[in-house]
Amino acid sequence: MTFHRIAGAAYRALTAAKDGPSLYDVCDPLLLKYAGGDPHLGKFYRTALGNPALRPLLRRTGLAELRDEAKLHRLRDALGQARDHAEPDWAAIGAPVADLVDTIELAHPRPPSEPVPARAPDMAQIESTIRSCAGHLLKSFRRNGFIPTYAAFNLIGDADLRGREMLMALTGLNSRGYKNSTLLFNLARVFIARSPARALINPPWKGIAEPMWEPMQIRHRSAYYDAFFTEALLSFAETGLASPDEADASRRAIADMVDFCLTTSAEDVRSHDGSTVSVITALAPLPHPRFSRFFAQIKQDLGFGIYVPDCDTTACSFSAATQAGSTHPILDQPLLDFYAGYQVSEGANEPKVTVPLNDNIDYEGGVVTWIDNLRGERPFGNDLDPTLNLDILEVSFRNLARWKVLETPARLETVRRIIGFQKRLVLSGAFTNPRSHIYYLPELYCAYFGRCYAAFIALPPAARAAIDPDGTFELIRPRVLDYVQTEMSAHEMNAFDAALALIALGHLGAAPATFAPALHCIASSLGEGGRHGPFKAYEWNKMKTPTRILVGGPEVTSAFVLMGLALARRAMMAGK
Repeated sequence: MTFHRIAGAAYRALTAAKDGPSLYDVCDPLLLKYAGGDPHLGKFYRTALGNPALRPLLRRTGLAELRDEAKLHRLRDALGQARDHAEPDWAAIGAPVADLVDTIELAHPRPPSEPVPARAPDMAQIESTIRSCAGHLLKSFRRNGFIPTYAAFNLIGDADLRGREMLMALTGLNSRGYKNSTLLFNLARVFIARSPARALINPPWKGIAEPMWEPMQIRHRSAYYDAFFTEALLSFAETGLASPDEADASRRAIADMVDFCLTTSAEDVRSHDGSTVSVITALAPLPHPRFSRFFAQIKQDLGFGIYVPDCDTTACSFSAATQAGSTHPILDQPLLDFYAGYQVSEGANEPKVTVPLNDNIDYEGGVVTWIDNLRGERPFGNDLDPTLNLDILEVSFRNLARWKVLETPARLETVRRIIGFQKRLVLSGAFTNPRSHIYYLPELYCAYFGRCYAAFIALPPAARAAIDPDGTFELIRPRVLDYVQTEMSAHEMNAFDAALALIALGHLGAAPATFAPALHCIASSLGEGGRHGPFKAYEWNKMKTPTRILVGGPEVTSAFVLMGLALARRAMMAGK
């Protein structure tokens, strides 16, 4: 947004005519100050919603229907139960909030179509941009001692989270803190979405991936991010464009990040057969995530204190380490034996999937997200994401011989069932529906399918036939390519969208002529990041609960652009 648009939106929010009780009229008498009950609900309200920064924007936003005393009493009674009851009935508590959530209108971006550019940027410009992105990553690592990623709250919430899905979260999450935050964030998003503050908190943007508003960003480090930064620097090395100093710096950064993934972030958990397995946690204990002291305290106050390992971070960390040539003994563990305990069987979604926000898809054969720690904690409940399951396939292909997948019928069956899950998803067309995905965009699913396909196609023909006797990968490939070429590339993109398109097109063997729209978008966006880097920060992944929390950063955009351009360059040079 320009300064004038920000100022105008702020003025309209601050001077709006009030039509009914505001968020603070509803909640202050109950949550601002009280004794007894659950102290976290009040602390969350005061920290996240009742703070001095947000109050001026929302104090004049009222809901006309809450002038009805019966509706207001029902809502306040629900909040009182959440505050006071030792074992709240979350379905009943959430019902009046869910009714309000269903009054707001949110939709996913629908970018306009754009003409195909006359020609793609030349090779010199592509190589210069690759060097700029790699230089940005190496400079950031040198300055910080790691490559940071950022989280940003969008209080408007996610378009896929309606009243029904909010109730799923309230009843399926295990942590009372997450239930509290989900309840209050969803109540607040109603007031935001139906007020002039909406234009300030959720302005329109270009393309699909949402840009991240800088003042709301929380810097941190995670093994999941280090895994992809490792892959980006490996792709830079493969281009041959690195100077000797850059090559040395890349090797040092890669070694450090692999160690962070496999050693610092490793955590022992119990497998379904009672054995102990080392997996990778989403957020290592302090001080390793590198939060500022301010945000570390905020994180605790908001109830986000417990993070458990997850199947995706484990898969991506193992994959990046394998690609980097690591010989760490943790990689010898056949993860498929462990993942089989988290794989959903037909008709048995419970208790594995407790938060089925994407129940429009068939879960059979899919592996759920979150791993119980040794204490049995699982604060997020559990959900199932299609893109995560691509990462499990990809790491399994890279470790096919090491894990003796073909020689072990149970492991091979686990892989085949995940492939079957992906086949049903794509052939139904559901992979293009944002609601089908928990943490990612359909566009990112396409890029990650390309990454998975590249690992699959690199296997010997006999291994491919054993893994995929029905030819599922060759059934999926043209459908993903068609979506990238006719939906993504034919419409307005931002730099992150364009990078995802190139990763999909490059890995799936598309003709270099199809790269032109994405290459043109990246070339025209170069420099948009200003002092932060070559490009802006965009949505890489997200949480839908307790509200829409985006994860990305300018370094993330540089990493994805680097990987996309490296693939495009390789294909273009092969074509010549």
